[in-house]
Amino acid sequence: MGFFITFEGIEGCGKTTQLRLLKERLEAAGEKVTSTREPGGCPVADQMRAILLDAQNSAITPLAELLLYAAARAQHVQEVIVPALERGEIVLCDRFTDATIAYQGHGRGLDLETIAQLNRLATGGVEPKLTLLIDCPVQVGLSRALARIEAGSGAREERFELESVRFHERVRDGYLALARAYPERFVVIDGSGDVAQTEKRLIEALSTRIPVRDPAGPAAPPAGL
Repeated sequence: MGFFITFEGIEGCGKTTQLRLLKERLEAAGEKVTSTREPGGCPVADQMRAILLDAQNSAITPLAELLLYAAARAQHVQEVIVPALERGEIVLCDRFTDATIAYQGHGRGLDLETIAQLNRLATGGVEPKLTLLIDCPVQVGLSRALARIEAGSGAREERFELESVRFHERVRDGYLALARAYPERFVVIDGSGDVAQTEKRLIEALSTRIPVRDPAGPAAPPAGL
């Protein structure tokens, strides 16, 4: 089996950029890597993503939102994540079950046990070996996220960015609570700096979890992968 790593954090924390950089680093070291995202990651789930992140769909109820995330995840896990792990690849996923706990649980106030049951059903028991939580103050993350949306030319996936600051504070608190509850799985990285600073902190944090070899260095594979 492969090695499953998830990236988590509030809007604008920089996790998507850091996932891309880690993928490049791992592939340069000779590893087979599948990178994916939630919601989405495959055609059926991408259609659900379009519904979930479109600001025009503000009428979606919290329960309907939760069920759409679970449906997208069930498709994504079986179509993308499980096959990649069975091929022995490293899977890097931009958000996974912890996002549902943070956003729909802590953010929306939905029952955490209900969310846990849906997560188990949707994943079929697939869990990340390692979760990288890129943490930064809410105002920092939101300002980055909104600037990215304004500069983009594609779909304006901004439904969550338009939520209140208090909502995002609850989401961040939920993530940090998860990191405290599962210290063996979570690594918290300060994402308040620029991209290079965050990448340096991430690689330093990973050095004891999954040492990443330098492409110019020894040919031995990273330990633990």
